[in-house]
Amino acid sequence: MTVTESPAVVHSPGAPPPDGPLCKGRAIVIGASSGIGAALVRRLVADGYRVAALARRGERLAELEQELGEAALTRVHDVTDRQVVPVLFEDLVRGLGGLDLLVYAAGIMPKVGPQEYDTEKDVAILETNLCGMIAWGNEAARLFGSQRRGTICGISSIAGVRGRRGQPVYGTSKAAMDHYLEALRNRLDEYGVHVVTIRPGFVETEMTAGLGLRGAISADQAARGIQRAIERHATVRYLPRRWWLVAQIVRSIPSFFFRRMSI
Repeated sequence: MTVTESPAVVHSPGAPPPDGPLCKGRAIVIGASSGIGAALVRRLVADGYRVAALARRGERLAELEQELGEAALTRVHDVTDRQVVPVLFEDLVRGLGGLDLLVYAAGIMPKVGPQEYDTEKDVAILETNLCGMIAWGNEAARLFGSQRRGTICGISSIAGVRGRRGQPVYGTSKAAMDHYLEALRNRLDEYGVHVVTIRPGFVETEMTAGLGLRGAISADQAARGIQRAIERHATVRYLPRRWWLVAQIVRSIPSFFFRRMSI
């Protein structure tokens, strides 16, 4: 059942999986109504996870819940509403019977004109792409640190590698996410907690529709790569792998030349 409000509850990190020994793990996926998030929910459920799927669009979540049945617990949630995150997080942990994995896949990339400097739009990008990640990441970090296990996965982007003229604040949000995830990784390593940063290149999603991206992979292909990265306790993973080389080349371009490139 999809709900929008959650009562205060207490963490239950030691509780057994609600589905018994056949449950591989418990996961929360934020940004699960479409694209990479929805594809990852499907893959996790198929792999034996019990998953809480969160997104703003309730009708999309209802479709996902109908498709996946009791293995998917859905919640309508706007990631810019950070005040509700602590209570909602605790409610979901109780509903799942514990937590092993948190994936933050929420993100927006509105169209930005070449001479557009819209502060409200820019703040909305940061609120969704970065601040939501921090709000959910902090809750997971606190729980996983106390139970000395768990994985946090953030879906960043190749766009965070350098400051591109086309999307100044979108790239900023992803670069800041990379920094936050690395800091969490360093802080939580001694507690046995894994933090995975995913940097996709071109992926076919609603957000990238109409951009004419050559060589884009499907959301399901991206989800498969993310699942592998999580299982192998990767630190930073580019999807597809060739984007690692692209990132190294882009980083090596002197600023004098990079600022003249139309990217």
